[in-house]
Amino acid sequence: MTNSKKSLSNNHNALESSLLSPAALTGLCSIITAAILAIIYISAAIIPLVLFIIISFIAPFFPRRGFFLPVISRGYTGKKMVAITFDDGPDPATTIPLLRLLAKYHIKATFFVIGEKAIKYSQIIREIIKRGHDIGNHSYHHDPLLMLRSSKKLREEIEAAQTVLKKLSIIPYAFRPPAGITNPKLGRILSHLEMYCVTFSCRGFDGGNRDIKGLARKILKKVKPDDIIVLHDVKPGKGKSVDQWLEQIDLILSGLEQKNIQIVSLAELVGSPVMAFEHRDTVN
Repeated sequence: MTNSKKSLSNNHNALESSLLSPAALTGLCSIITAAILAIIYISAAIIPLVLFIIISFIAPFFPRRGFFLPVISRGYTGKKMVAITFDDGPDPATTIPLLRLLAKYHIKATFFVIGEKAIKYSQIIREIIKRGHDIGNHSYHHDPLLMLRSSKKLREEIEAAQTVLKKLSIIPYAFRPPAGITNPKLGRILSHLEMYCVTFSCRGFDGGNRDIKGLARKILKKVKPDDIIVLHDVKPGKGKSVDQWLEQIDLILSGLEQKNIQIVSLAELVGSPVMAFEHRDTVN
């Protein structure tokens, strides 16, 4: 077994060390509480069950919390370092100039790419890899309602993106669901595919670059050591230019430098490989 495979295996073992997810534990407690209340006052038995349903609906919208499955939302190095990730690309208008900016700061990032874009802009994927960055799986279509779809549809979306990237000799281990939202089906699917779920702990609520005003200020105000920062490498919304977006990214990178927070690869921050190469020569 290679070192990366060993690290990935260890990571899975750590993530799956708990027999029950928070969702399962909460559900079990709700049922027990409901049973006890049914003995005392049967009309009250419905209350814990309703509360569980409400919690199950709200919990997925908090990407840092692995309610339905283990997620990696931050590192645990205890050092002043963070990882930067970019979602929803590649995009020729933004990804290429972004790569130049990252090179200026000697920074390695992780790009969670959409499968259908990876097909269309395969040369950009190759350029990302050539410059030493990592690639993660962000589903094939980036359906915002993906977690409401069937298990079959969810698996197809993840596998389709894997297939596209495998043709480019890239095998992602890390999957980031659209908007970081999870569901009870995802853990089983990722386990079968030998993948793990990565969300984030620091974001500027940019709406996929629809609102980049003050993005750097928002990130720098809340960033903490071991954070996984999520940004987007897609064209900014109406009224904003790529140059304005790049300026915000530049301010984030320089601001972290001024805070003496080191930017490291996601793999280094979480201690697990993000991806592997099937045939390195094909990518270069």
